[in-house]
Amino acid sequence: MNVVGIDACRGGWVAVVIDTGGFVAATRAATVAEVLTLVGPVSHVGIDIPIGGSTTGVRRADQEARRVLGPRRASVFDAPHPDVLAAASYADANAASRRLTGRGLSAQAWHLVPRIREVAALVGAPTAAPIVEIHPEVSFREMAGAPLPHPKSTWAGIRHRSALLAGVGIELPDDLGPAGRAGVDDVVDAAAVAWSARRMAGGAARSLPDPPETDADGLPMAIWV
Repeated sequence: MNVVGIDACRGGWVAVVIDTGGFVAATRAATVAEVLTLVGPVSHVGIDIPIGGSTTGVRRADQEARRVLGPRRASVFDAPHPDVLAAASYADANAASRRLTGRGLSAQAWHLVPRIREVAALVGAPTAAPIVEIHPEVSFREMAGAPLPHPKSTWAGIRHRSALLAGVGIELPDDLGPAGRAGVDDVVDAAAVAWSARRMAGGAARSLPDPPETDADGLPMAIWV
């Protein structure tokens, strides 16, 4: 059975589908629901977006991900408090976060709030495949066996990540169709997420933390790798 890795990109989401043999397909769509319709049946869905937020404002998943990433730790931000997701503006969200957790909300986190809401609605609904949170930088760190020296925004960083993917049997073709219009870093991130989803399907994945925490609704709250 195929698995899919999904990453946010400009204008929507990009997805890479793989099986045990490597690359199968890639697609791009405005919503996660559209992506899942386009890719067809899969056994596991990995996505690079926070799933579940701690009422303390700090998730162990984010803390442990930063710990293992070393120089790439800045790519992990704290997931918003669940009550912040209902805010209508950044000012309201920032004020709510300070009131609830004693800490403000970064502008980057606020820009992802609509995407967090979108994924939360899917996670809470019946689906054909489990949707789990996977951070691509954590996946690449697992492939490499050490923190990566170059950020993905650099040529050296993209070349290193592409080589890591090839080393685990994921060869991305030159022509990805509509998915090829997504950013290069978003495509390689989606592929890394798919790799961890494949590990999960094979029973080889582990969670940060282990065991996962649970959110206020009892759903697992962890980054899988």
